[in-house]
Amino acid sequence: MQHFSELNLCSALRDNLAKNEFVTPTPVQAEAIPPLMEGRDVVVTAQTGTGKTLAFAIPIIEALAAVPRSKSIKVLILSPTRELAIQIDEAFRQLVHGMRIKTAVVVGGMSESNQLRDVEAGAEVVIATPGRLCDYLDRRLINLSGASTVVLDEADRMLDMGFLPDLRMILDKVPSKRRTMLFSATMAQSVAGLAATYVKDPVWIAVESSPESAPQIDLYCYEVPRGSKFDLLEYLLRNEAGSFLVFVATKEGADRLEKFLEREHHKVAAIHGDRSQSQRNKALQGFKDGLYRVLVATDVAARGIHVDDIAHVVNYDLPQEPENFVHRVGRTGRAGARGASWTFVTPVERNDVRSYERALGVKVEFRELPPLPRPIGLVADVDAFLASMNANLPKNPTPPTPPAGPAPAGSFSGRRRRRR
Repeated sequence: MQHFSELNLCSALRDNLAKNEFVTPTPVQAEAIPPLMEGRDVVVTAQTGTGKTLAFAIPIIEALAAVPRSKSIKVLILSPTRELAIQIDEAFRQLVHGMRIKTAVVVGGMSESNQLRDVEAGAEVVIATPGRLCDYLDRRLINLSGASTVVLDEADRMLDMGFLPDLRMILDKVPSKRRTMLFSATMAQSVAGLAATYVKDPVWIAVESSPESAPQIDLYCYEVPRGSKFDLLEYLLRNEAGSFLVFVATKEGADRLEKFLEREHHKVAAIHGDRSQSQRNKALQGFKDGLYRVLVATDVAARGIHVDDIAHVVNYDLPQEPENFVHRVGRTGRAGARGASWTFVTPVERNDVRSYERALGVKVEFRELPPLPRPIGLVADVDAFLASMNANLPKNPTPPTPPAGPAPAGSFSGRRRRRR
């Protein structure tokens, strides 16, 4: 398939594709859409930013347009994050403009009444995060008995131990005879085996599954003392052009880094799980619009940010898993633009980066640390200091021996003196 015009689509969908300038399919769209149009199950791995949403949206919309409208939910799309769910909904709304197909978003942190109103108004497509959907199912506020199509976006995340109990509960509520689509940027072997239990005779499609291997993303790494990370980030902000998406390990760390950057007069916002959805939407939209040059985020944003012109991704803290490295880095180098990834590691974390290289099949270029101010305090490298202290401790310390004989005058022995 060279052009979307080759597909046998209804006139409204064809017009909406043309109106939004979708003319030539990406490789993943060219491979996934034909079997999906035939009603097949698929398991797709393709790098972030290659157009996976459109790959499943076009066949779904065409199938809905071909059957009589009803007010029951026919399609369920599951996403690990609110931001990704909202962006999937936006993509659908572009393609169903002027059609009778309605969508609803079911996620935490947003108005429950508005979501239920959209569902009850006849949404045929529901895009949901597992936690909020399970809550609605527990309270019998939503009915999935007519959902004959299920999509797991970021399927590797949906199939890990954190989401798996909710996922099993949800899939018990949808028909066993259904079409299932799994889409992700990565698919570890262990997850791939689990994925196979949820699909029937699927078409397996793999297109450039590792975003770091794409030539438009430069992977750099600095070995830096923990106390100098902020100064290194300041150095990059002064010397590199464009926007920065900075990933940290914790919500507290995101708040703290945001305050530090604000004190240095940077235009910055933060996004993490403790922020309300309105705060997260405002931060993300401000980042897209250029109001903020820096967005500080936890991994909640690794799979939910789709901005075409992010120039730099900074791993201020290492991710816990190699797969999260893939998703973080995939936020840059999108839509044909060149991007850069900068990873900060302390001396004791150097081997972790080498492990990521082997696991992901990529090469990270270690760069010489630029001149930076001396960290505040007497110890420049906390990790090295603690290591040296541990090395100097005796192997089997002997506890001090208490003095023999009666307790000295003025001290307390084990017995309390009797009151007279």
